[in-house]
Amino acid sequence: MTTFPGLRSHGGHLGAMAGFAGYVAGWTALRRRIGRPRPDSPGPWELALTATATFKLSRLIAKATVTRPVRAPFTDVDGPGAPAELNESPREEPGRETLGELISCPFCLSVWIVTTFVGARAVWPEATRTVTGALTALTLSDALQFTQSAVVRQAER
Repeated sequence: MTTFPGLRSHGGHLGAMAGFAGYVAGWTALRRRIGRPRPDSPGPWELALTATATFKLSRLIAKATVTRPVRAPFTDVDGPGAPAELNESPREEPGRETLGELISCPFCLSVWIVTTFVGARAVWPEATRTVTGALTALTLSDALQFTQSAVVRQAER
C-alpha cells in the first residue's frame, strides 16, 4: 500500500463533517422554534460585511497571538507568522489532531464562522449586522495600520 505524507485516517474529518451538519441543523431548528421567517437573500453590502467579518474572525481565532490559549491544547507553535500572528500545526494526538487542524486553519474555520453569521442573521439580524460591521471596521483599521507602517518605513529610507 502506498502512503503519502500528511495523509491519515479520515475518522476525525468524518466526525467534524457530522458535527457541522448538526450545527447547521441546530441553527435551522432555532430559527423555526422562535418563529423567524426565512431571511431575504443578502444584498451586496451584507455580503461584503459578512465576508470581511468572516475573514477577520477566522484570522483572530486561528492565528492571533492573543487567542493562542484557545488553540494551545490542540496545536504546537511552528514560529511567528504575520504581525501579531503565529504559525501552528495540529498536535498529532488522537482526539486533538482534527480539532487542531480546524482551529489553526483560517480557511477551515471560515466555513464554521460564515455559517454562524448566516444562522445568526436569520435569528438576530440587527445584532449580527452590528457584529459583522464591527469586525469589518477592525479589518479596515488593521489595513490602515499596515499602510501607516509602510508609509513611515518608506519615509525613513
